[in-house]
Amino acid sequence: MEKLRRVLSGQEDEEQGLTSQVLDASSLSFSTRLKWFGICFVSGVFFSILGTGLLWLPGGIKLFAVFYTLGNIAALSSTCFLMGPVKQLKKMFETTRLLATIIMLLCLVFTLCAALWWHKKGLALLFCILQFLSMTWYSLSYIPYARDAVIKCCSSLIS
Repeated sequence: MEKLRRVLSGQEDEEQGLTSQVLDASSLSFSTRLKWFGICFVSGVFFSILGTGLLWLPGGIKLFAVFYTLGNIAALSSTCFLMGPVKQLKKMFETTRLLATIIMLLCLVFTLCAALWWHKKGLALLFCILQFLSMTWYSLSYIPYARDAVIKCCSSLIS
């Protein structure tokens, strides 16, 4: 009865925060979350491979940049189905992975800008490489001590 009174008086949206509204709206079952994770992840890998194949066509750098970026966005979005979008965003912007997230998002945008608006093929390819490296560094942040191991391996190779 109390909930009905809040709905009729228009107080329900004020009391319920944005986080709880998003969580209520995304109350998918675990099997549905797994299915959509798989669909997004596989489509992300497919788009990335397709983009790589299109790179070798004449003038395919634009298609490569677009499909490779779409693939990374789809793969990144796939984890939203496992964790939920709010938790994913909170984890992305934690201090341990803040720099990797910002660089990754900037590389996604700059790849598309370089390929579609600036028409700089070399720059688009450079941003795709940086996109791959930043996505890898971002992904390693979820594995305990993985970044430290990579740093130690690289430092031992250099010295």
